Amino acid sequence: MRLLVTGGLGFIGSTFIHVVLRERPDWHVLNLDLMTYAGNPANCAALEGDKRYRFVRGDICETVAVEEAVADGVDAIVNFAAETHVDRSILEPGAFLRTDILGTHVLLEAVRRHGIARYVQVSTDEVYGDVSSGESLETDALQPRSPYSASKAGGDLQVLAYWNTYRTPVLITRGSNTYGPRQYPEKLIPLFVTNLLDDQSVPVYGDGLQIRDWLHADDHARGVLHVLEHGEVGNVYNIGGGNPRTNVEITRMLVDACGRSMDTHVRHVADREGHDRRYAINCAKTHALGWTPQVAFERGLHETIAWYRENESWWRPLKNGEFLAYYKRQYAHR
Repeated sequence: MRLLVTGGLGFIGSTFIHVVLRERPDWHVLNLDLMTYAGNPANCAALEGDKRYRFVRGDICETVAVEEAVADGVDAIVNFAAETHVDRSILEPGAFLRTDILGTHVLLEAVRRHGIARYVQVSTDEVYGDVSSGESLETDALQPRSPYSASKAGGDLQVLAYWNTYRTPVLITRGSNTYGPRQYPEKLIPLFVTNLLDDQSVPVYGDGLQIRDWLHADDHARGVLHVLEHGEVGNVYNIGGGNPRTNVEITRMLVDACGRSMDTHVRHVADREGHDRRYAINCAKTHALGWTPQVAFERGLHETIAWYRENESWWRPLKNGEFLAYYKRQYAHR
């Protein structure tokens, strides 16, 4: 199998590449990544010298870059490339529209032109919008409420349109909140862990009772791989961890594990604009396909905390420059 993985220097994309090369020793991976702020070469540094792996810097929104990436032939494309952070989408929505919608279109056209056998769009449970009760099914209407989730929904709708119009062999996965090593420290868990390790406070939005389902990156990667190999084209598959927690519960777990205090290290700040209260997805369809998550949440979380504690040289350089400018812009007014 020859894979083109887009966004493979990012958090989930790099985890996927590591899983593929570890568990499918006869596969080859070409990693196409623009190296934006969240695309970290260190995430795949251990693969340098592996003849099954090759990296190319390029933008999925540029047809020439995508054409060059598929020129030698690929059997499948797995698209992780995306702008992903809700807070950043509120500040600068234009970048999300470009990557998540235009970039998806460019990739779909490449699949169609070259007769590529499979295309997997890696999406998010946030496209379903706020779920006050029950669980979202793959057939539910999309009701995104942030610029980020709207851009991902736009990409998903293009993918399904190509299936219905051209019978392009596409699949979509929609994952829940993902955590684990090598996640850029703007997201809740790595931000809070690195702040707490530095004896800094952490910002909890509103009352902190927003509910998210948590999925370990290894489980997410294996879920995408399973759908790539066994999914039925034209279908959507939810990939969830089955670990719903409020943000304040997660905060307490992180504070306790880092030896800090909720009284001194947690500050409640003004809530995010249009903040979804609850996400919940039904994963019966993916379970029936043969995938289930393997990493117990408490173990996975404590192993993740230990990784950040032991890999300060990975995250500390990231919390300067661009990150500090974003952090001040995001939280100073709160």
